Amino acid sequence: MNGESSNSFNNISGVHIVRKSGLEKHLHYGLAILAVLFVIVGLIAALEGNGGESMPFRARKAEPVKGKKEEEKQEEVKQETAGNPNIRVLLMTDGYQYATHPSVSVSSPAGLLLTYGEETEECSGEIALELMPDDARFQKGNIRIQAKEGRITVGSLNRGYGTPSYEGVLELRTTAEGIVIINELPVESYLCGVVPSEMPCTYELEALKAQAVCARSYVYRHMQSFAYPEYEAHVNDSTTYQVYGNSAPADTAAQAVKETEGQVVRYNGNIAATYYYSTSCGRTTDVQAWGSAPSEENAYLKSVEVKGEAEDYERDLPWYHWEAYVPVQTLSNLVGLNTGVDAGTLESVEVTETGPGGVALKIEARGDKGTVFVETENKIRRALGGPGYIIRKQDGTETESSELLPSAFFTVERSEDTFVIKGGGFGHGIGMSQNGANEMAKNGKDYKEILTLFFQGVTVGV
Repeated sequence: MNGESSNSFNNISGVHIVRKSGLEKHLHYGLAILAVLFVIVGLIAALEGNGGESMPFRARKAEPVKGKKEEEKQEEVKQETAGNPNIRVLLMTDGYQYATHPSVSVSSPAGLLLTYGEETEECSGEIALELMPDDARFQKGNIRIQAKEGRITVGSLNRGYGTPSYEGVLELRTTAEGIVIINELPVESYLCGVVPSEMPCTYELEALKAQAVCARSYVYRHMQSFAYPEYEAHVNDSTTYQVYGNSAPADTAAQAVKETEGQVVRYNGNIAATYYYSTSCGRTTDVQAWGSAPSEENAYLKSVEVKGEAEDYERDLPWYHWEAYVPVQTLSNLVGLNTGVDAGTLESVEVTETGPGGVALKIEARGDKGTVFVETENKIRRALGGPGYIIRKQDGTETESSELLPSAFFTVERSEDTFVIKGGGFGHGIGMSQNGANEMAKNGKDYKEILTLFFQGVTVGV
């Protein structure tokens, strides 16, 4: 809240206090009495015990319940991951832009089985089934679609490898905006669509196994509540959660999922938030980069050196080091556009605070019209990102700048009419470096050794 808003709020509150009528006073007294009665009733209910049914796992909040014994919490977590439960994934439109689709086309060579309300319908595999939001079947309920054999192809969608197909059930719901598609399938099957979409299937098997365990841990935490409660969907298939179904199924990815079946990363008995990103600069950072305070709960997310006995594992990779030469006016325009503050032509950009591993936590951009202060790695990368300059990787290859600066591990100096930004790594820098994992695997490390380097003090298992 800014100062003006705060002052306005205080003034309005003061007016209400001064001008409160006698009727309002009686109303407040009555409400106070009702509040006391509700507290008393609540205390009685707590003493007698809840007697109602507990919430199902997928509707439960991710945070552990306060007051439970540690043994009970650990047992609850184990039960939640048992039996390969189903996950419900909302499938976004092309480019992951929207949650609703104007129409849906589905097919399967063996034919489809549709269920809606109390009715069941079989569809031939010879022709695709086209569904519109006003389809009469929706009047009887959501439409659930299964392939009689194999996977369901969604011809109205386009993904990285072309027209995607899915295991499990597709549930279609009609809304005022269009059709929502939810893919319901077992978690282990879901992971077979995540791993090749998040890590190249040509990577070392042990790296893919580390990715599988990370992805499994990540999604089990998100299955403790619905991201889309109106559709009873846990996650979507975009980078907002984990990319799912954007790459073709791969035998190596399926093998990695199978050989780590049910395994997750745990810290103090609870499933850990296993963040991951592309490439490190030889070290990682902790949650301070996101503006969070280190605590006992996130202590496994520490800054570590990603190195073997002598050298950094990723020292020879293109994104290990990079540099950008940005014209002063270009960066001035980008900072103004990205922060919404017109500081004029920038005179200096300075990293004023760094965190573990050397990540930038705060920057100060001073211009001839004012000064902009930016905090946290994502906002800093966004403030300095955007089109208009070239980034040169350490192997000499070049790429155009994008929405975000490659990482927040950087220094910046002005040289005449150019800002020189020198940095390393690609991504947020918290948790597991995927390329670091692959290089570790090449050096003979197994997936558990990889995971226990990037996530300190954890255990890996079922």
